[in-house]
Amino acid sequence: MSEPLVIIGNGMAAVRLVEELGKNALGRYAIAVIGDEPRLAYNRVLLSSVLAREVSKAEIELRPAQWWRDRGVTLLYGESAAAKAIDPAIRRVRLATGATLPFSKLVIATGSKPIRLNVPGMELPGVLTFRDLADVAAIEDAASGGRSAVVIGGGLLGLEAAYGLAKAGARVTVVHLMDRLMERQLDPTASAMLKNAVESKGIAVRLEADTAAITGDGRVETVHLKDGSAVAADLVVVAAGIRPNVDLARAAGLDIGRGILVDDHLQTSKHGIYAIGECAEHRGACYGLVEPAYEQARALASHLSGGDGAYRGSVLATNLKVSGVNLFSAGDFLGSPGTEQIVFTDPGLGSYKKLVIKGEKLTGCVLFGDTHDGLWYLDLIRSGQSIETIRNDMMFGRALAARAGKSVAA
Repeated sequence: MSEPLVIIGNGMAAVRLVEELGKNALGRYAIAVIGDEPRLAYNRVLLSSVLAREVSKAEIELRPAQWWRDRGVTLLYGESAAAKAIDPAIRRVRLATGATLPFSKLVIATGSKPIRLNVPGMELPGVLTFRDLADVAAIEDAASGGRSAVVIGGGLLGLEAAYGLAKAGARVTVVHLMDRLMERQLDPTASAMLKNAVESKGIAVRLEADTAAITGDGRVETVHLKDGSAVAADLVVVAAGIRPNVDLARAAGLDIGRGILVDDHLQTSKHGIYAIGECAEHRGACYGLVEPAYEQARALASHLSGGDGAYRGSVLATNLKVSGVNLFSAGDFLGSPGTEQIVFTDPGLGSYKKLVIKGEKLTGCVLFGDTHDGLWYLDLIRSGQSIETIRNDMMFGRALAARAGKSVAA
């Protein structure tokens, strides 16, 4: 008889876990997936493309309903778990409707929640977040008619929202607390190039801009900054970061740090209960990117299938398109003490590459514009293999470096 396995959260991590379990342990578990959004799982990375009307909502759906049925999954979307839903003692999950589901194994994949700033006016109509398709629909409705929009936050989500709003016809200003855009993914040079690219799209950018208050008569009208200046706004999108969604885990008595604390098998402090994705904290790290969630899903599926399934952490890499510009960064892209850097810049082509090397290993990179070889650089970083034979040629791409490496070996 199949063991009951319940997954709370119907996002990208949950889909990958079901997919991996289907490869490794088909029929071993009777899987039920609980999702509070009233739709099938979709690719959140493409939300800005939906907002920009480059793809439709249907196109970002990860798997059709038949895919779930073919794997014998009981899919409960549009259902939310109750506030104190998980009972580790009797091994059951209670839904908001009052129904309960038994489990032998439980996986929490509840993702993260957007941070709402602790400033006056956040409750005003027209102040929105940007995390799911419901947010996209609300932003589309609020942005109609070429209105003025302010995006608070110049990280990945903020710039994606700004790009989508601009494509939809809004006049957009990005206000960012830090001294450069996407400071967690880019070095100062690449960030400056990104700022120029964003502004070339007609999006205004204000750096070192700390939001003091949002005001309006019954609806948002103005964003006030701590330097005394103000920006008019018919719409405000808050994209100031995310925090792990740990509410259910905390109510169940699981150990919590910033996220749900897990070991190398992704198991929480309660036996048989696991956590993956943005809600999990492993070895002090909470990852807000898709690839670590996929790596955790693969490791957990291996463990649940009887394999070693050890997760050792992830090398962070960002591969994306922001405001129509390709970006890639991985590893120690800023360059820690004891490293050396190789830099190539072509202003005419809008291209910038920086490789960070320590000893005989590539430890980090930043690519702006031309990101064709990004995944190859990532493989070199993750493998830790020697790059001595290709050191002088690797900046010019994999094909040339491979030929140079063969020549040296010969």
